[in-house]
Amino acid sequence: MTISIKSSSEINAMRISGALASEVLDFITPHVKPGVTTDHLNKLCHDFMVNEQKTVPAPLNYCPPGYKPFPKSICTSVNHQICHGIPSDKILKSGDIINIDITVIKDGFHGDTSRMFFVGSPSIAARRLVDTTYEALWCGIREVEPGKTLGDIGYAIQKFTESEGFSIVKEFCGHGIGKNFHEPPQVLHYGTPKTGQILIPGMTFTIEPMVNAGKPNVRELSDGWTIVTKDKSLSAQWEHTILVTETGYEILTVSEGSPDFNKQSK
Repeated sequence: MTISIKSSSEINAMRISGALASEVLDFITPHVKPGVTTDHLNKLCHDFMVNEQKTVPAPLNYCPPGYKPFPKSICTSVNHQICHGIPSDKILKSGDIINIDITVIKDGFHGDTSRMFFVGSPSIAARRLVDTTYEALWCGIREVEPGKTLGDIGYAIQKFTESEGFSIVKEFCGHGIGKNFHEPPQVLHYGTPKTGQILIPGMTFTIEPMVNAGKPNVRELSDGWTIVTKDKSLSAQWEHTILVTETGYEILTVSEGSPDFNKQSK
């Protein structure tokens, strides 16, 4: 497993692509409301990325081995959809929760981030799931510093999530990122402390825990991409791209509308 250690110029390029990815989420925020389709959100994001940012939407026609090309420019995962949801003519209604996952390419480098959105008024249970998942993301981020391990990140996420009565999806994980959409290492959202790859400055990867309100079991829909909870319970996910610095971490996917913007580095 060869892990790419980024140079200062590559890190600067990733700061730009990361900020642009987050900016797409800022842009789409006011459009996430009852009555709109996920396909409409996809079109708005696509046009903003291509025409305004001059970025490339990385998911469009992305085709890893064993998959058919992804047909849209963003992923929209609604309610019991865990990840890789394909935008469609599905109309959002009040009470829905939705994850919007954005990856842009700018000057050859990828920026990858996702946020959860409430459509109208969420239930208390939905809000608790989304808030817990966000805190689980931060439990992982706070472990990032040189000398720590990927196992430390996964353990912190899993321990907190399960202590709140939720379950972690284990089939999907974070990943290294840079010139490639997906690079080594895999960043599991569960694990054992002091095990796995040791973190060193210059590593860049995503942390993106997927948390289910019910059991952790998943299944894939017939479209070949969308992953849902097997028991149809709600699922939530948040994602940031992280840089390991000399003293800790820097979140590369930040913009004016990012939650907790002031926590971007340590």
